[in-house]
Amino acid sequence: MSRPAGAAGSQSSLREANRQLVVETVKRYGGLTQVELATATGLSQATVSTIVRELYAAGVVDTVATTRSGRRAQMVTLARRVGLAAGIQIGHRHLRVALGDFSHEILAEQTLPLPVEHRVDTTLDRVALLVVDLLERVGASLQDIVGMGVGVPAPVDAATGMISVHGIMPGWDDVHLGQVLSKRLDLPVYVDNDANLGAFAESTAGAARDFSDSLFVRASYGVGAGIVLGNQVFRGFAGTAGEIGHLTVAPDGDECRCGRRGCLDTVVGSSALLDAIGPVPGIASLRDVVQRANQGDERCGDAVAEAGSVIGTAVAGLALAVNPQVVVIGGELAETGETLVAPLRAALQRYALPNRIAPLEVVRAGLGSRAEMVGALALAVQSTDVPLSVEETVDVGGLG
Repeated sequence: MSRPAGAAGSQSSLREANRQLVVETVKRYGGLTQVELATATGLSQATVSTIVRELYAAGVVDTVATTRSGRRAQMVTLARRVGLAAGIQIGHRHLRVALGDFSHEILAEQTLPLPVEHRVDTTLDRVALLVVDLLERVGASLQDIVGMGVGVPAPVDAATGMISVHGIMPGWDDVHLGQVLSKRLDLPVYVDNDANLGAFAESTAGAARDFSDSLFVRASYGVGAGIVLGNQVFRGFAGTAGEIGHLTVAPDGDECRCGRRGCLDTVVGSSALLDAIGPVPGIASLRDVVQRANQGDERCGDAVAEAGSVIGTAVAGLALAVNPQVVVIGGELAETGETLVAPLRAALQRYALPNRIAPLEVVRAGLGSRAEMVGALALAVQSTDVPLSVEETVDVGGLG
């Protein structure tokens, strides 16, 4: 008896949907074993094994032998021939640029210092030049890049790629960052807040990988938080979710970049830390504070610890609102380790409701200072559709 045409069509559609599900899951995490893929997708191990064989034959995925819990396993990643992606982190005082593939492996990267209040046109010029330079290093071209992710230290409206709150980055307010870079490099460009990107990276490849709900707190020149709920970054309307740096903690305090007074950034940001430490020879920047604190300088260590306590108090309110399983601490200040994290953890435990069923964990970022850059790279990858056959893929020179 022949199978009805409708049933055959349904089976074909189901197989196609399952292949796409496997590809999207591998794309999100960069690489998973077949057992992990079955768990993440809800498909049977037999179905996953068949799909992986089909995708491998089509040139879409690569497999490599690995071990998990002492047992042999097959790691599945998207093939490098699918294309490359660029990840950019534009900070207050530095610029990081990286090239990577769809397995989230970084192939080349470079960091440059930036002047205070760096200009948008000059900085975007540097981004374009560095991307081209890194491509030359790895023997690839702009045609090999499928997309670029960009992180900035300000709230971003994902729909427009523009900073959504005026004054946070003076001179950058009315610039369509994604459009400008897209025209310069002829690439799709995706822009997001740096804390959101750090949260995304840590939830897929870092310290929050095993949790579906997490907070990423970026303690640097300012403070921001990225929120992940149900394995998805929560940005809020126009991208202002997690902007804890602009919580009012001292109503009669100093004026903030946002125009209000007493924001958290004015109490624990880099300028406030330097003011608290006072004029000390050799301490003129946040990097100096971190280095001296790690060397045992008591004045710097006390200032960082006090900042940790204040940040922890602010994060407690956010934790009460979203009930995360883990809080991940990143940014330059996190490089001081427990000097920052211990008082931050203590404040969280003091002011957030204790959950006896699932106690809140507080850990340092697993990806360290690269979290935001890795997140920008992952944003580009996640925003790119992956074809299901090799004929549609990009040939990445000698990188295959």
